[in-house]
Amino acid sequence: MNKIGKDKFRGFSAGSSPVGFVNPMSISLLESLGHDVSGLSSKSWDKYASAPHMDFIITVCDNAAGEACPVWPGKPISAHWGVADPSLVAGSNEVKYQAFLDTYLVFEKRIKKLISLTDNDNIVTSDILQNITIAMR
Repeated sequence: MNKIGKDKFRGFSAGSSPVGFVNPMSISLLESLGHDVSGLSSKSWDKYASAPHMDFIITVCDNAAGEACPVWPGKPISAHWGVADPSLVAGSNEVKYQAFLDTYLVFEKRIKKLISLTDNDNIVTSDILQNITIAMR
């Protein structure tokens, strides 16, 4: 989000059950694609309880849709862009890397679609945000 969204969007990442480290395969992939990984860390969403104003909250893992999510200040628009967790893929390093790349490409398409919707000052609603997932499958 930060790289593609440039000055228009700022992404934050956190979860309900952080494991304490960023998956090394994620780091490797992001670095190979030119992303700055220096500030990445494993963290709980509690860190953002008093965060900057957020316009959108997007949950991403397949199992996150059923989890109880915190109430965010300002009532941001929310959607679930579920994908299988690539860290659960078994196999060789090549197979695992491909799973991370496939996941990255899914989110890249969805993020680009979201950004394109806001380019002409369109108002993005929860339905539109959720429909980005459906349209991009």
